[in-house]
This record gives sequence, structure tokens and C-alpha cells, in this order.
Amino acid sequence: MSAIDAAVEHYLAHLQAERGLSTNTLLAYRRDLTRYTAFLRSRGRREPTDVAAPDVEDFLLAVRAGSDGRTALSDSSAARIVVAVRGWHKFLLLGGVTGVDPARAVKPPAPPKRLPKAISVHDVERLLDAAGLGEGPVPLRDRALLELVYGTGARISEAVGLDVDDVDSTPGRAAVRLFGKGRKERVVPLGAFALDAVESYLVRARPTLAGGSTAGSPGVFLNTRGARLSRQSAWAVLRLAAQRAGLAGAEQISPHTLRHSFATHLLAGGADVRVVQELLGHASVSTTQLYTMVTPDTLREVYAASHPRAR
Repeated sequence: MSAIDAAVEHYLAHLQAERGLSTNTLLAYRRDLTRYTAFLRSRGRREPTDVAAPDVEDFLLAVRAGSDGRTALSDSSAARIVVAVRGWHKFLLLGGVTGVDPARAVKPPAPPKRLPKAISVHDVERLLDAAGLGEGPVPLRDRALLELVYGTGARISEAVGLDVDDVDSTPGRAAVRLFGKGRKERVVPLGAFALDAVESYLVRARPTLAGGSTAGSPGVFLNTRGARLSRQSAWAVLRLAAQRAGLAGAEQISPHTLRHSFATHLLAGGADVRVVQELLGHASVSTTQLYTMVTPDTLREVYAASHPRAR
């Protein structure tokens, strides 16, 4: 293993142990840094101290154009890979491995701000109803899963990561404890519809699903083998429900769609953006503020209804 490769492994071990990043995030860091170190080797760089600022700048140009022999990246993907590279070089500098940070001045491309996609309350209701169609424990589980995701704004990884002990069904204070990025914990209220669906599932369906398990998974949402439901299976639950509901653009609806809808509907109902930030677990309010962006049609409607000289 070269010195550069060893330094990458040391950094990934640090991210796992000290920052508690998820397996999927660590895999993304590994892919990005593997592409970077391959580029460095092609330029004859063997030691971390061999890397200079032009190497980092040229790498960014290469990944955006695909001139390093791999797929060209969009602005958002290029920004992600630059974050990984900058983090690695900063780690090396702080650890005394290098004396300078060649990536410090390299800025990731700013991706265009896009409005999060949300669906209407009516379409959400159709989706939830479709998830619960059928007999047996699986429809009860699927309805409870999607009710919880929409009712709390949870990321799908947070929902499938829930343990039974993370659910507090105390009347008047029902809530779930979610663990977000970096294992950051937050407690989110559980609304009446979501609570009813989750309790119905826990009482009437989960014991059946858990019956075939010898490990006794603590997870709330189980598959038919009694193990914790995976993210991929949760995606499949939503996709099938969207198709059954006959929603327009069903193939584009993802678990994040329900999270976006949760935030959008809260803000439309008058919720303060800071409160929504806390519920979503966003580190910065600027991320949450994307949900406050409105369409030109909405702007015209509000202007026409509100301004004294609009009519």
C-alpha cells in the first residue's frame, strides 16, 4: 500500500470512529478519494507531501469533464467529491502529515438551488391509503412506515433505523427519537394518524413478522424474515404504493418526497422555519429555507390578494 493509500485509510477510520458516519456515507467517501488518489498517481504523486494546489484544481476540472477516464460529474456530484478531498487534506495538515493544505483555496462548484419536490396533501393521503391495501401484516407495516415518514419528516434511513424503544406512545406526548447524520439525536412529535398506524402495526403485525426471527431484532420495521427492514425495501414499499395510488410521476416519488412534503405542508400551514429546521434535523436554517421558495404563480396569487393596488 502506498503512503497516499495508507493516509486515505487512516482518514476513513477517523471518520468512522470519531464522526460516526454511516456505512453509505463512508462508502461514498471511499469512492471519491479512490478516484482522487488514482488521479494523483497518474501525475506521479506518491506521498501526501507531493500534492500541490494545481493537482487539486486540475482534478476538479478532470472530474467535471470526465478527462480522467471516468464519468463526468454534475456540479452537485463534483461539489461532493471536492468536500471529500478538502476534508482529507485538512485532516493530513492537522495531523502533522503535511505542512500545507493544497486544497484550502479550491472551492466546490455551487449547484443551482432547486425547489424540493413535494406532493399535495390529497396525493399524500392517496399514497398512504394505497400502502395499506391488502390483508396480513405487511400492509399494516407499510402503512405505518409511510405514515411515520410523512408524519415526522424522517429520512428513510432514520425510519428503518428506529428501535421499538425509540417510540414513545404516551397520550398527549407521543414522539419518536430519531438519529440523523453523524448520529445526531432529535425527538420529533408523532401525530395522531401516524401514532394510530404505528401502534396498530406494533400490536397486530410486528409480532407475526418477528416470529420467524431467532435474533430478536429490536427494529420497529421488520421484513418477512424477522430482520430489520432495509432502506432498499423501504424504497420498494413507497414505489409500489405510488403506483397503486396512480400518482402522476410515480416513478419519481422517493422517500425524500415525503420528507419534502412534510416540511412544505408545515410551512404552508404557518409553521416557523426555525421549528421546521429542528424537526428535520437540519444543521443550518439555510437548508430549510429552500422550502420557503415559492413558484411565480404563488407569488402572483399572494400579490393579487394582498396588495391594495393589485386590482
